[in-house]
Amino acid sequence: MKAEIDYSMEKQHAQKMVAQPAWQRIILLIILGYEAAGCFLGGTLLVLAPDGRYLDMPVDLMRGVFRDFLIPGIILFGLGILNTFAFVSVLRRTGLDWFMAGLALGGLLIWFVVEIIILQELHWLHAMWGLPVLLGWLVTIPLIALRHDTLMMRKFLLACGILSSLWYVGINIFVPTQYAGYSALTLTVSELSAIGAPTRIIWVLLAILYLLLLMAFGWGVLKSSAGDRQLRIAGSLIIAYCIMNFYWPPMHQREVIAAGGGSLTDTLHIVWAMMTLLFNMLLMGFGAAALRKRFRLYTIATWVVFIVFGVLTFTESPGIEANQPTPHLGIWERINMGAFLLWIIVFAIALLNKRNQKEIN
Repeated sequence: MKAEIDYSMEKQHAQKMVAQPAWQRIILLIILGYEAAGCFLGGTLLVLAPDGRYLDMPVDLMRGVFRDFLIPGIILFGLGILNTFAFVSVLRRTGLDWFMAGLALGGLLIWFVVEIIILQELHWLHAMWGLPVLLGWLVTIPLIALRHDTLMMRKFLLACGILSSLWYVGINIFVPTQYAGYSALTLTVSELSAIGAPTRIIWVLLAILYLLLLMAFGWGVLKSSAGDRQLRIAGSLIIAYCIMNFYWPPMHQREVIAAGGGSLTDTLHIVWAMMTLLFNMLLMGFGAAALRKRFRLYTIATWVVFIVFGVLTFTESPGIEANQPTPHLGIWERINMGAFLLWIIVFAIALLNKRNQKEIN
């Protein structure tokens, strides 16, 4: 009987989603307008002065990828046009508003990824212009749901949780093969994306898809909450975790740190790692609170793994700064990561099974 009531409430909730809330469209319109204005301004200044003098940017920043800023300026101006078309489409509520918004924001995301790879560093301007793009993606997803079957869309979003973990495992197997001398047993995952590492570019690109898949899963958890406060908080924390990880400061290679070549990014890298652990445990706690006792016990067991292998990781981590051997550091860290990835898979399956039981009943 309870399952029938829950499912009936869920169908009523889905029926209410016949139109995107006005505040979501307003936010999306503001973001598209903001990004379009920035693209037009930046693109125009770069085209008028390909040497970058109007923006106080030396051509050397591009490390020889482009001779000057003319082509990047044209591309940036083109993104402004694309975002303008998306703005008009969302404003007029056309049938392709979701596609145009996704295309415009996707183009900007690719722009930022390529830019960061070329510059080999993060800048505060990336946050100023990049964070709104991520927020735009969050309010674009409901547009997609409005053009498709809502329940099927939620299932797809939940399945993204499983895909995200499998993808992360895959890139952890593939990327180290592109780094001569790298050992997954003794070196950390972060050293694959360290400043100066030969795999930095490929890791950043492949890891972006992981975060996008996990963010989609977080949205699926939110949409599956149906009034469940714990699930709503868990979904929100997953999305916040992804946004934070888009701006994870890179570390330097351990030999550079040991020689005194480290910088603020190395300190922030450690801060981000601590915040990530906190986010993981919080979202897992709220997720477990929304499900049955067996899943809660499984979550507690995962926390124990975090604590045990977190301590083991901490005991060997000073070897990075001293450029000393860390014989098991890669193992301990990957066990912790694997525990979280597995938890996401089990959590996603549990939510999918919960939904299937509602549909059967």
